[in-house]
Amino acid sequence: QVQLVESGGGLVQAGDSLRLSCAASGRTLSSYAMGWFRQAPGKEREFVAALSRSGVITSYAASVKGRFTISRDNANNTVYLLMNSLKPEDTAVYYCAASSNGIVTTTSRRYDYWGQGTQVTVSS
Repeated sequence: QVQLVESGGGLVQAGDSLRLSCAASGRTLSSYAMGWFRQAPGKEREFVAALSRSGVITSYAASVKGRFTISRDNANNTVYLLMNSLKPEDTAVYYCAASSNGIVTTTSRRYDYWGQGTQVTVSS
């Protein structure tokens, strides 16, 4: 079992940056591929970014590519999502997730463990 806890969300203005953290307990995150998803009010949960177990391969949604960066710190058992040049359309609850298969995947059903989410609100 892996427990994931997100933090770092908040209210910011357009153009600002935020760094989300996802701290794990129970097992080491180095065993998992990691992903970030988000869900805006009235919308389905959508893929944001993913990182392979090796930390070498990444994938980003087109809407965030070039602005967001996913990374991991295995020593601290934490995954990060650095979000730059935030836009009002980035407003959502952000979730981190862990996938046992270890490879990059954009499909939510392939993730085994989920955090409770952290709210990000970007004002215009």
